[in-house]
Amino acid sequence: MSDIEKIHGITPDLTKENVDRLLALFPDVATEITDPKTGRTERAVDFDALKERLGDVAEGNRERYQFTWPGKREAKRLAREPIAKTLRPVKERSKDWDTTRNLYIEGDNLDALKLLRENYAGKVKLIYIDPPYNTGHDFIYKDNFGKTIAADKSESGDYNDEGGQLVANPESNGRFHSDWCSMIYPRLMLARDLLTRDGAIFISIDDNEESDLQNLCNEIFGERNFVAKLYVKVNPRGRNLDMFVARTCEPVLCYAKNYAQPTTILPVEKDERMMSEYSLSDSYGAFRPIGLRNRNQNFNPVTRPTLYYPLYVNDKGNVSLTPDKEYRFEVFPDAPDGTKTCWTWSKQKVQQEGKLLYAEKARSGEWRIFRKDYADKDGKGATTLVKSLWDANDVNNDQGKASIKDLFGSNIMDFPKSPYLLKRIVEIGSLEESTVLDFFSGSATTAEAVMMKNAEDNGRRKFIMVQLPEITDPKSATAKAGYSTICEIGEERIRRAGEKIKSEIEAENAQLTLDGTPKKVPDIGFRVLRVDDSNYEDRRKLVDEYSQKDIDDDVDITKMDRSDLDLLFEALPKFQLPYSSKIDVLSGGEFDGHTVYSVNNGKLLACFEDSIPESLVRTMAAFRPRPSYVLVSENGFLNSAARTNFTEIFKQSADEKTGATQIRII
Repeated sequence: MSDIEKIHGITPDLTKENVDRLLALFPDVATEITDPKTGRTERAVDFDALKERLGDVAEGNRERYQFTWPGKREAKRLAREPIAKTLRPVKERSKDWDTTRNLYIEGDNLDALKLLRENYAGKVKLIYIDPPYNTGHDFIYKDNFGKTIAADKSESGDYNDEGGQLVANPESNGRFHSDWCSMIYPRLMLARDLLTRDGAIFISIDDNEESDLQNLCNEIFGERNFVAKLYVKVNPRGRNLDMFVARTCEPVLCYAKNYAQPTTILPVEKDERMMSEYSLSDSYGAFRPIGLRNRNQNFNPVTRPTLYYPLYVNDKGNVSLTPDKEYRFEVFPDAPDGTKTCWTWSKQKVQQEGKLLYAEKARSGEWRIFRKDYADKDGKGATTLVKSLWDANDVNNDQGKASIKDLFGSNIMDFPKSPYLLKRIVEIGSLEESTVLDFFSGSATTAEAVMMKNAEDNGRRKFIMVQLPEITDPKSATAKAGYSTICEIGEERIRRAGEKIKSEIEAENAQLTLDGTPKKVPDIGFRVLRVDDSNYEDRRKLVDEYSQKDIDDDVDITKMDRSDLDLLFEALPKFQLPYSSKIDVLSGGEFDGHTVYSVNNGKLLACFEDSIPESLVRTMAAFRPRPSYVLVSENGFLNSAARTNFTEIFKQSADEKTGATQIRII
């Protein structure tokens, strides 16, 4: 019994995790409390004792700068609160189910983020979101889990019949800004947990909540991790509904998980105008000359004494750190008017890369020293820092509408973002193997951008789209085109955009010569997953009917209407396996018609049959490579003897090199 662990259908309790971390640091401040709901005794923190340990620092100054609003405490609680939910696979709405590594999640993004956190924490390189701007006319999530959906609709007029709680937020609402902050805050808290160490989040917004959003991000991500505020010209003509000033730009806030990481925001390739500067060349290729003297007079022998030193030049313009008969011309980093400045390179840098330096004699007879900046560096083209103003024609909303019309034949979305805007964000915010997340995905523009970028550089980026299945307005062009929910639009857009990319690549490959290298079609598929209640009855509710020991050991609480695949997908996070994992069905040969699922080439073997025969147990134990985990249902054992025999067979198959297989039960 002790060798088998039972899986629970509840996401981790983040509050408990934080308590455990704190008690690991200060074990002497531990206490016990009784949970009024379950009657069970749980570990807790004695904060009076903790204050004694920390001394005066714990008290602090009661007056401090902070950003708050009515409902902030509840918003924090929502982020930490566990949920009994799962992601159920919807194969019939997916594309390339068996091979794709992309995900499309239908459901409330707060639930989706909690579920993703289990197995994607620290694994998402780039997040982009375009949340509701809180204009007074849009809908926002109403995160009130204390009411039934039907009751909530009757009170607020919510209209989503698939479980999402949307509520209109008019400007006359006394909690207008507070409700929006309470909505976005827990989602940003969870988003931060998902980012890699060098990850970044980009958020489109407008004037209504820009300042509040920045305050929230400063608190969640840290003010020092603010990267930039990009300004995107989304409407070149200006909004005609504005008073006094017709707005043409919308900001995109960018925050890093860790500002110090060099790969957080990548440079971009220089444009044609910039490349015209590389007008000189030598045996190593085209280069541009950059003066070695620092022209900023704040940098001088006083402020940077180590950067003020002489260099020596010969008649051919070669440069050396040491003088001799050949290198006899002494050059200091002084301006033509005699002002003393300094070099941009240290002596050590000159020693290492002095071959890049050369000198030219000016008309005045003075030598000037330059460094060569090559266009091609280590096989990569010349790059530059991304600029904060994005005003190219392809990033505005007109291009977004044109892209939708090109795919669907008509403008079925009101304000779609340009895929070229999102492609630019993907370019600077992700690497070729990165995971990209958009949890307000709308028409799935971000997914199209990821596929476009992969097609361009042969990347293997993966996308995760999350969208609430909002019901479309029956009078809208969207509904008239046959799409009843926003999810239907997003999924169809990915299908159409993917097929367009595929046909373009195939047409390009058809024009290749015999010695040409054909381009690869990127991953244009996606697995559809739907947020739903857990596949298991809530163990917390069963304590009154059964003992906790019964619940852990003997009672099968799997819901009757759930499939094997449903059970497998709820279990994947418990093994830190992504929802995009490769899943093979083993049934032939030695498996003798029994159904066993192999996840990621046998890392996990799962069988949900009742009364698993010993022959199948031995086949699973002999599987190679040896599985790290085996998952079976409670009904997989005929009796306690069969359970014991199951564990013993796997113990006997273990060896020192690979270790024992861990057995889990649902």
